Amino acid sequence: MRTIYICKSLISLSLNNSSHLNKTPISLFSLLFFSSSPKSPNAVADYLIERHKFSTATASKVSSVVKYIKRPEETDSILSFLEESGFSDTHLEHVIKRMPQVLSANLERTIKPKFKFFQDSGFSSSDVVEIVSSHPWILTSSVDNRLGPSILVLKSVLGSNMDVLRVLKRSGTLLRYDLAKSMIPNIEFMKSCGISSSQITRHLCNFPRLFLHKPTSIREYVKRVDLMGFDRKSKRFLQAIRAISSMSRENWELKLELFKSLGFSEDDILSVFRRQPQLFALSERKIMETTQLFLSTGKCDISYVVNNPDLLGYSVESRLKPRLRVLDVLESRNLLLKKQSLATVCRMTDKKFFDKYLLPHSNEVGELFVATTPR
Repeated sequence: MRTIYICKSLISLSLNNSSHLNKTPISLFSLLFFSSSPKSPNAVADYLIERHKFSTATASKVSSVVKYIKRPEETDSILSFLEESGFSDTHLEHVIKRMPQVLSANLERTIKPKFKFFQDSGFSSSDVVEIVSSHPWILTSSVDNRLGPSILVLKSVLGSNMDVLRVLKRSGTLLRYDLAKSMIPNIEFMKSCGISSSQITRHLCNFPRLFLHKPTSIREYVKRVDLMGFDRKSKRFLQAIRAISSMSRENWELKLELFKSLGFSEDDILSVFRRQPQLFALSERKIMETTQLFLSTGKCDISYVVNNPDLLGYSVESRLKPRLRVLDVLESRNLLLKKQSLATVCRMTDKKFFDKYLLPHSNEVGELFVATTPR
């Protein structure tokens, strides 16, 4: 009865005060809606669906975290502000699902300062939407203590907003760290090892998490790479550090044991690592499957794989098996004038492979012609 009385009083108040009705119709809706059950998850879900047109799935997920909304008029303002800032319905749902706390944030003190900061830093409105929608936790982070210093460090290293945006797309987690204490010392140490600034910048754009390791850890990784006889002047030196950093010592030892079980000697393993260090970041299943496939052809042995380690990185199902089947068919019918280099065949582009091996022999390769036609 008390709820009914409150609702009637609110309606009466709004009808008797036309200025109030004209000024805050959304607030009136919200107050009426939540007065019936202010702590009900169902009320939160219904509010998001009926008032803001969120999907049932999103509303249900949010209401499992947000049990009630204290100030629905403030929530209305937040969602309206995000829409006006360029957020699509998809962006909004993504943000609210990942960061439901945004619904109860303070628009003026918490939300707007983040947008002003990015805009003042030279990012376009679309850039801001992309950054925030990808990493909505940014909306509740401190500009002075975290976002500002991190963006300054990234700009000082990368030089342009475009590159900073590229990095943030790959790993917005960077903004969670004190980059002056992690990234900068790591970069300075890498430079002292002879790694060029251009290499560092390129790796930072493509593999930003590498630079978030503790400086003591990076020094340890470099030491391990040095012990394997890696030339610091090699362009693959930084790739080797990244490969080592991507796995625990236990996983590293498992990789070494796997290579040995496949027939690689210790020298073979070191040779493969120096030529293609990133291969050691592949899964054990991938390494085993690819190696066994090449050995099963009878056309190469372990030494061939050691001398052409990049072959282990190609897709077994979409590249290696189809091409090897085509070669088998053509060789069995004596349609090739000379012995083909397995490495060359595997490395060539889809179009070149199609033009050289499939197009001239479309009748002979039958269904393989269709299966391996480049899209």
